[in-house]
This record gives sequence, C-alpha cells and structure tokens, in this order.
Amino acid sequence: MTTTVAMLYPGHAAEDDYTLIESALVASGAAVRLPVTITEIESDDHTVDAMAAVGEQERLAEGLRRAQVDEPASVMWACTSGSFVYGLDGARRQVADIAVLADRPASSTSLAFVEACHHLGLSRVAIAATYPAPLASRFIGFLGDGGIEAVSLRANDIETASEAGILDGDGLFDMIAAADHPDAEAILIPDTALHTAMWIIGLEEKFAKPVLTANQVTAWQGLRLAGISAVITELGTLFAR
Repeated sequence: MTTTVAMLYPGHAAEDDYTLIESALVASGAAVRLPVTITEIESDDHTVDAMAAVGEQERLAEGLRRAQVDEPASVMWACTSGSFVYGLDGARRQVADIAVLADRPASSTSLAFVEACHHLGLSRVAIAATYPAPLASRFIGFLGDGGIEAVSLRANDIETASEAGILDGDGLFDMIAAADHPDAEAILIPDTALHTAMWIIGLEEKFAKPVLTANQVTAWQGLRLAGISAVITELGTLFAR
C-alpha cells in the first residue's frame, strides 16, 4: 500500500524537488508519494506582508480541497516564510486549522525545521537565507522561540521566490559558505523556492556538518506524521539517522 503525503506549495519555483525526494524514497524501497498541490498567491515577493498573505487560511483551505483527492495520510504546508512570519504560536495555529479541515495530521516547513533540529540534538545553527533581512530576521526569532539559537545569518536579498528558484548549484554553495560559522552545529536553508535536494550530500561533505533544507525537512516531517520512517543517505544526515 502506498502512503501519500500531500504538499501544499505556494506558486511555482522548486516544487520539482519533491519529485526528486520521492524518487529517492521509492528507490530505497519506501512505498510513498509526495504529490504537490499549488496554492494560489498574489505575489511571491520576499516581504513580510506578501508572505503573510501567502499563508492566509482561505488560500490553504482551497489548496487542501484539491489535495484531498489523493487521500493523503498527512498534509504539509510546504512554505517556510508563509508560516514563520506568523511566529511560533501563529504557525502552530495555522497547521492546527489545516489538520481540522483535512482530518489528518498536518505541519509546515518552519515547524519541521524546529522538529528536525530537536531530532538531531541541534541548538546552535547558521542560517543561509535567500530572503532580504527584514523577512530573514523573523526566522531567527521563530527558531529562538523553539529553543534554537541562530549564531549567524546571511540574508541574500533575493527579492522573489521566482528568482530563488533559478539559483544554481554554485550560487547555493557560495551562499552557504558566506553563512557558515564555526559555532554552528548545522546550516539551515529556509526557502522551499530554492532547489536543494540534489546537492544535500555535497553540501554536507563540503561543510562537514548537517545541512537542513526546506524541502528536505518538509518531506521528512510529512513522512513522520504519516508513520513512515525511512533511512536514505542520499537525503542527508536528517534521513540517515
């Protein structure tokens, strides 16, 4: 029997990361699907106001209605800034509403980052953010409320999710190199609009520490909520333990 984890994803940028993650899971023997349902957005600007609008309940509810055709075992709001912008308590209320509407376990990318850090015993992290500083700084506060200290932040001033979606591997490695810090136990890359799935192993080898990326932690948390535990080294330290 195949287990489905529904991904509610805002707009178009790096949603094909979930195809790559699903392929790695299936190749390892896991009978899972990670179908993506695109939720409506008016703007993909990396601003606090635009990302708050992306995460409005009405948009998520409409996407959920379409996602439920696949009868998922769990639902993930696959957006980091569209959840952390509400703060930790607000993000929890956001996914609680989704869970009630879906009658399924639900979570979001920002909450998955907190859970992933706790799972790996991480308390100090570096953040390599695509966002401009006003939005990126909200993630620091969010993590702090979850008991995780950001020892460094690199805000890269990429103005839209669409622009983040076309960043190449060299740009990704340079972005993380600028964010890394000797006191950081891991590096977090908090944008589901950024392609990262194909580079996780290379990033961890280069920086010699766990690298947690938005689409990776989203899939991991969705599988946990669905009762699936998979060990897949191709998806990094988070999936290897």
